[in-house]
Amino acid sequence: MEDFARLLKESWTLVEEHRERLSEYFYARLFLLDPDLRQLFPVQMSGQGDRLLEAIITAIHTVGDPESFDEFLRALGRDHRKYQVEAEHYATMGVALLDALRTTAGDGWNLEYDQAWRDAYAAISEKMLAGAAADDNPPYWHAEVLTHERHGADTAVLTVRALQHPMSWKAGQYVSVEVPRHHPRVWRTYSVANAPNEENVLEFHVRSAGAGWVSGALVRRVKPGDLLRLAAPMGSMTLDRTSERDILCVAGGVGLAPIKALVEELATYNRTRWVHVFYGARREADLYGLAGLRELVAAHPWLSVTPACSEDPDFDGEQGDIADVLGRYGPWTAHDCYVSGSAPMVRSTLRVLAADDVPPPHIRYDTFGDL
Repeated sequence: MEDFARLLKESWTLVEEHRERLSEYFYARLFLLDPDLRQLFPVQMSGQGDRLLEAIITAIHTVGDPESFDEFLRALGRDHRKYQVEAEHYATMGVALLDALRTTAGDGWNLEYDQAWRDAYAAISEKMLAGAAADDNPPYWHAEVLTHERHGADTAVLTVRALQHPMSWKAGQYVSVEVPRHHPRVWRTYSVANAPNEENVLEFHVRSAGAGWVSGALVRRVKPGDLLRLAAPMGSMTLDRTSERDILCVAGGVGLAPIKALVEELATYNRTRWVHVFYGARREADLYGLAGLRELVAAHPWLSVTPACSEDPDFDGEQGDIADVLGRYGPWTAHDCYVSGSAPMVRSTLRVLAADDVPPPHIRYDTFGDL
């Protein structure tokens, strides 16, 4: 297994700096092999290649951990049901992927690399198909927007109700969302911001920065009564109910969403574990969820919340980036740690926790962007 993982990672270095070319060749080859597959993808393919490559990178980096490899790919197979991917499509995708890798890598490619990727893709497709076959849920849920509340120019909090079928998720997980009225076949993942409930109601916190199509529609165009589509929940940033350790939660911006869900779930059963939430933003106006957190603090004596602003000298609270603020407290060595926010914020927080000697198995994180 070590040699197999080495060959995959070693060969990936030949194409890593040419990701755009790799994805372009892959899709061109895929649609040439089976033109009917084009209708499964968005009209505008911008960003689609990135999602493919993220899945490939995650797979090859977990191949040495059979449990994580299996869990990730089965979940990915369940998730791909929303694209209406059938079993016969996997073989076509495998041919296109190998052709793209060979062409992009050039003269550095060899027979060992080729066979390693053949074997890897066979295992990937087998596990994805098994995950899809074992899922009794629908490929996606229709969901009605119930409420929509704007916070500033680029942030919104909305609630939706999943229709027709019960939807089961765990606090800390995320789902893919499609806005078919505005951007059909374009999906984007968002963390669920509330604990599971019998009403099938999910809350999302969305920030639209730049040209994000789905986020822009959810913030600026969606209104109560509109219909969305939701795919099956994914993610492992969930509570360990067997643990007796106290809990540290660190949230930046809309990274508050899964942290809020975790705290809400803890509120249903926790009596013995102290929970410390650090919540950061640039300005006080960006701390849109602070009032709700303070309501939870008032109801639960085991909960504390420390807000911080990095660019608001008038804020009557902690000043600085949330990771730096976190470093003024602690130690956190004996805590279960949950971190959610932008990639730079997560990186900084992980460095602080590593300096505090927090064991890596005690840290779970969710990042909005590449690490």
